[in-house]
Amino acid sequence: MLSLARVSALIFILGLVLSSVAAQQFHTTAEWRAKFTREADPVKKAKLLLPLGESEFKDADAALAEEKLTEALDVLQLYVAEAQESEKALDAKLGDPEKHSNGYRQLQISLRESLRRIDSMIVGLSSDDRVPFVAVRGQLDEMERHLIEKLFPKRAAGAEPPKAKK
Repeated sequence: MLSLARVSALIFILGLVLSSVAAQQFHTTAEWRAKFTREADPVKKAKLLLPLGESEFKDADAALAEEKLTEALDVLQLYVAEAQESEKALDAKLGDPEKHSNGYRQLQISLRESLRRIDSMIVGLSSDDRVPFVAVRGQLDEMERHLIEKLFPKRAAGAEPPKAKK
């Protein structure tokens, strides 16, 4: 049987290992952006957009909390540019989202999350301050709709959804 001291030591060591692993997982926005910029593979780049966008939206939320509207808007516009860059890279390499959806799906998920987050930001703004944020939201919404049409072209064209086999 293990003594209480040994069990305590094992738990302590396990805690240290887990906390160091968790600390390695944490990235700042600058680190995520650097990874995104360096990544050459468009699929991996699209996958990086989700954590990068999450980090950027946290930065934008913090800027809004400090009433730095232009700083928050700059961060959001940078996210839009990164999403557009990611989509262009995917189109150049893969071309057909319906057949090669990896990367496109992650980009669409990131865009959907960004729309949810920007909606929550807009609610707290005065009507005058909302205008540029609504414009950014419109760009993101247009990108997401276009991406869904590319991923599901038959449904977008009005075709009947496939019926389940009985």
